[in-house]
Amino acid sequence: MKNKSSQNEGRFAYEGLDRVIHERARLSVLTSLITNPNGLSFVDLKQLCGLTDGNLARHLQVLEKDGMIKIFKEQDQNRLQTMVRITTAGRKRYVEYLQTLEQVVLDAAKAAKGESASKPLRGLTPSRT
Repeated sequence: MKNKSSQNEGRFAYEGLDRVIHERARLSVLTSLITNPNGLSFVDLKQLCGLTDGNLARHLQVLEKDGMIKIFKEQDQNRLQTMVRITTAGRKRYVEYLQTLEQVVLDAAKAAKGESASKPLRGLTPSRT
């Protein structure tokens, strides 16, 4: 039989909180892309997410390296435009991340109502680095 302290160990460690996605700017980029399945231009993403050119470019590099997005060029009225689209793998990871986040909210709400042990929400453990 487990003692009480070992039962609570790691209780609020959510491995599904993907570190690549969990960063505010990248979460904003992925949310924008998942709601626009045909992709968005760099300019539109920059505006939607409230990021500078350099900041957005850096976050896009991280997401592309991790296989979550695809960056490509597209001709638009005789101008080459940088476009970004979420990949199938990126969409899957985003949905899994949201499911984990829903569990975090449910667990926190239960703890706040006193429905479980009063251990604070700490130690969120990302599954990817």
